[in-house]
Amino acid sequence: MRFSGKSAMLALGLLMSTVLPAFAEAVILRDVTGRDVEVNVPVKHVILGEGRQIYFLAALDKENPFEHVVGWRDDLPKADPESYAAYLAKYPEVAKLPTFGGMKDGTFNIEQAVALKPDVILMNIDAKTATEEAGYIEKLAKVGIPLVYVDFREKPMENTEPSMRIMGKLMGKEQVAEDFISFRADAIKQVTDVLEKSNPKRPVVFVERAGGYSDDCCMSFGNENFGKMVELAGGTNMAKNIIPGTFGTVNPEQVIASNPDQVIITGGMWEGYMPGGDWVGVGYGADITEAHRKLENLTKRPAFTGIKAVSDGNVHAIWHQFYNNPYQFVAIQQIAKWLHPDLFEDLDPEATFKELHARFLPLDYKPGYFVSLKDQ
Repeated sequence: MRFSGKSAMLALGLLMSTVLPAFAEAVILRDVTGRDVEVNVPVKHVILGEGRQIYFLAALDKENPFEHVVGWRDDLPKADPESYAAYLAKYPEVAKLPTFGGMKDGTFNIEQAVALKPDVILMNIDAKTATEEAGYIEKLAKVGIPLVYVDFREKPMENTEPSMRIMGKLMGKEQVAEDFISFRADAIKQVTDVLEKSNPKRPVVFVERAGGYSDDCCMSFGNENFGKMVELAGGTNMAKNIIPGTFGTVNPEQVIASNPDQVIITGGMWEGYMPGGDWVGVGYGADITEAHRKLENLTKRPAFTGIKAVSDGNVHAIWHQFYNNPYQFVAIQQIAKWLHPDLFEDLDPEATFKELHARFLPLDYKPGYFVSLKDQ
């Protein structure tokens, strides 16, 4: 029996449909807020509700993390200009990506988002209230666009692993996500196992969030994010009983009265936000000599008058963006090394970060993420 060309193609199509799986599969994902969301995976077109979500998307796709990104929020060039420049140099098409404002400040353009026909919109959990008040989930659902929440900021020590698994499922990179989660867990255990065995005295640590970004002092962290990282690294977070949530402020008098043994200031290259500010410019390939100078200058503020950390030289700066990506385990290692230098003499956070880049990330590693007054 002979087939015409058209009949043969039809027969082949029917055969292929019976032996090959569909390219996309409808699954129900539970996001970090507990919402069940139906998504066709793997997604081919995604909108990042925050530009810094590229930190964890990059950990899942070493070859081209931007391949399926059709739009993103416009925060990365100002919040982390060095990383943005590095990604732009490697992936020039990034310059043409449509950008959005934020949900929280009311500048997200839902009509623009719908026009890009994404398979999913990823949103950080801190935008949940604004998203719901604007009715965006319902509006997007009417045109078949699901919205999924992830979290690397509000409760990162609780939500990083489920967020990475959500991302892995969405992008068809489940095994890479599991490999990353194992790498992260092992890096943290290198700290917590030693502390559990030795049970050292815990120094009191004041973490100042974005010190020098403004004249005000002092933003800090409660019992999450950098506050929790300090506890995992063998310290006592000074502000954990002062700040009820993840973020908040303490006044200068509280810092002086607490007399912390160690001070850690988060910093970044924020020229785009606060030109000429006193912030400590640590980050990808940062000038550590200049960062050291600015760190020392911050110790002269009234809040640090006479405190033990300053007199002992135990004042340090660390990349602020560790608070907002899945690489927090590097920060935990570095903080542990600052707090307990004898216990962690052989621990090498730089080597851990280099291995992370070599195994998972598309960028070559460049140092510059940490500085201490004890550094030469």
